[in-house]
Amino acid sequence: MQAQKIRQDTATNETSTVYPILFIIGLVHLLNDALQSVVPALFPVLQNSMGLTFTQLGLIAFALNATSSLIQPVVGIITDKRPSPYALPIGLTFSLFGIIGLALAPSFWVIIISVLFIGLGSAAFHPEGSRVAYMAAGNRRGLAQSIYQVGGNSGQALAPLMAAYILLPLGQKGVLWFTIVAAAAVLLLLYIAAWYKQQVANTNRPLIQKKKTIKVKSTDKSIGNKRIIIFSICLLVFLVFARSWFHAGITNFYAFYAIENYGIPIADSQIYIFVFLGAGAVGTFFGGPLADRFGKRLVISLSMLGSAPLALLLPFVGPTFAYILVAIIGFIILSSFSVTVVYAQELVPGRIGLVSGLIVGLAFGMGAVGSVALGVLADWVGLTNTIIFTVCLPFIGLLTFFLPSDKKVREMHN
Repeated sequence: MQAQKIRQDTATNETSTVYPILFIIGLVHLLNDALQSVVPALFPVLQNSMGLTFTQLGLIAFALNATSSLIQPVVGIITDKRPSPYALPIGLTFSLFGIIGLALAPSFWVIIISVLFIGLGSAAFHPEGSRVAYMAAGNRRGLAQSIYQVGGNSGQALAPLMAAYILLPLGQKGVLWFTIVAAAAVLLLLYIAAWYKQQVANTNRPLIQKKKTIKVKSTDKSIGNKRIIIFSICLLVFLVFARSWFHAGITNFYAFYAIENYGIPIADSQIYIFVFLGAGAVGTFFGGPLADRFGKRLVISLSMLGSAPLALLLPFVGPTFAYILVAIIGFIILSSFSVTVVYAQELVPGRIGLVSGLIVGLAFGMGAVGSVALGVLADWVGLTNTIIFTVCLPFIGLLTFFLPSDKKVREMHN
């Protein structure tokens, strides 16, 4: 009887969702990504005060995203082997130093160094933050990742508002206000790190046993299934890469397109980006529960292919209808933001940090290359042609039909 009760308690612990931790880590994700979003939000200010070209702005975005994203798989591999709860507050401390440097930077190269610090802080946060969400998810992994990722997307959505109401009026020195945001994130992460450390201590033995079981099981796995998993991960990375180029084109350059084509002031142009990212945050929240119910591959497919025809219309509509389009496009295309992470975690179980680094980090960081490429393209062929190229990218979503179904993924690991 007592043994049965222990088994029941264990099952309850495995399936229960720890919502307070999920909401806190989602809030910190918001604060972290808001700090990152200060950089592109500052672009109009830097262009006016320092006379930076689109190529230089693209290089700043590249420096930020290359460090914040491309390093994430390395962090994920390390923390899969040795979980590091206090990497979370330490990482955000790096971001705090970067924010101070960005506010006081007198030149282009000091700006680059400052955004490298912000990027390093973000690289330390994301794999471990995703692990915290996984540990607190219970049996609601889609919902848990949605709560976690919607925090990040909401933080990104704040960028245009920060530009319009803080950075444009106050200039570069206005960035100093965000030291408060960074300090608050560090304090919250100290609490999260303590909970995380306790979870690792409580579950260390079962986790080691599970890892050994997976290792033995993988030796019996067919070569065909291994090839499917490798192909699917590579394809998923490429799809997120394409979505990231689209995201970079809209968030970094559509405001300039609106200024040039609609004749509106800088502050008004930022509203388009806020609408896109705000609707995307809502889409991210709904994407997880929808995937839990209807399947992850279906949501990933519909998020790209459903937004593709609407994106094609964007460069050819007026300023009013553009608000409606960017909202719908943002909602649809970012609805799969958290779903791709959960889908990848199920493809490669037991490698939470690595998978998070690949999908949220490496693949999204490849969008940093897009920032540079699109900046060069805008200087070369003009903003209008660059935006037209950008809105064609969601059609790459046709490749989602080559991903295995959710049922097939489950069968490969049973």
